[in-house]
Amino acid sequence: MPKKAKELTAIEVSRLKAPGFVSVGAPAGLALQITATGVRSWILRAKVGDKRRDIGLGAYPGVTLAEARKRGQETRDAIGQGVDPIAQKKAAKSALAAAQAKVVSFDEAARGFIAAKSSEWTNIKHGEQWRNTLATYASPVIGHLGVADIETAHVLRVLEPIWSEKKETASRVRGRLEQVLDWARGHGLRDGENPARWRGHLDKLMSDPRKRVVQHHPAIPAVQLHDFYQALRLREGMAARALEFVLLTAARSGEVRGARWSEFDLTAKVWTVPAARMKAKVEHRVPLSPQAIALLGSLPVMEDEDAVFFAPRGGVLSDMSLSAVMRRMGRSEVPHGLRSSFRDWAGDHSEFPRELAEAALAHTVGGVEGAYRRGDALERRRVMMVAWAAFCSTPMTKAGAKVVSLSRRSAA
Repeated sequence: MPKKAKELTAIEVSRLKAPGFVSVGAPAGLALQITATGVRSWILRAKVGDKRRDIGLGAYPGVTLAEARKRGQETRDAIGQGVDPIAQKKAAKSALAAAQAKVVSFDEAARGFIAAKSSEWTNIKHGEQWRNTLATYASPVIGHLGVADIETAHVLRVLEPIWSEKKETASRVRGRLEQVLDWARGHGLRDGENPARWRGHLDKLMSDPRKRVVQHHPAIPAVQLHDFYQALRLREGMAARALEFVLLTAARSGEVRGARWSEFDLTAKVWTVPAARMKAKVEHRVPLSPQAIALLGSLPVMEDEDAVFFAPRGGVLSDMSLSAVMRRMGRSEVPHGLRSSFRDWAGDHSEFPRELAEAALAHTVGGVEGAYRRGDALERRRVMMVAWAAFCSTPMTKAGAKVVSLSRRSAA
């Protein structure tokens, strides 16, 4: 039992300044510890089992003398009951740390999932699309919530505002929510069923996306293509040049925005898009018309930058940059609709066969035809793309016919 010290008053304690331990009386072992820097705190020196312990009771003056005496007595009573206060405190701290480690927000879980799966994605843009869609639609609603606390009501709050207006995007968001929540469950961060699961759950609460009416991208009519092309050529900026190249090649905007100089053979007048950047994951060769070659020749080349259509600060153009050009031109169509314009021209204003137009669009051909088709009809498509560029460059007569027509028999 520690030697009983004189019981100090609150005023006497307030006057203590010298570094060291100063016993203040009851309960036995209670002392004020003063550091060399003047920091003061309460310590209870007691024997717990066969070990001598210095047990912290709080900082002075936040903890008053009266409160320190109360805490000290309670601690001594607990020791008398066989409790080790320090071991108990460590266990409580460990339990709290373990519980806090499981409190992971949805945003944190999404980052964890993307980091874990990114090595599987052959296209670096895939990860960007994941981050962008979740940041735009999920994070403002559930990003701050603990991933363990997300329920069906939260998922519906994310999806319902876009389920009818942005159908394809909403379907992707739902699928990504489901995968993030599955990842969280696999890591022990949540329990129970996945509230973003479609079959047997959300399919009972929302309309089936597979039964929605398909709305095709609006296309610029043939009679307007010449005027659109001429107006586009007058616009400045890399996004306008990229949109012009989309028109001349009938390529997808993402393929054009990601184009690299290393993909072009300007001598052979061919652009080879690698499989990794194609929707069907098959290499695609694009024959280049004189207009496309001239466009490429007019572009600036940035040092140490392989991107053909680079953004003002380097890197590729954004998804919306080409659409913004069309908006500023007063068009309601979207860049992808230019592919539809090309397909309409091939079917309604030319004699080129259907399969040639489909090959130009890099559409997958199925059935027996697809099984036996090995070539890509590059030279036949070259004739078609030259004719397409000429069509866009030539005004129509009042009768609706082109002033200049090209023979298409060589492509038949």
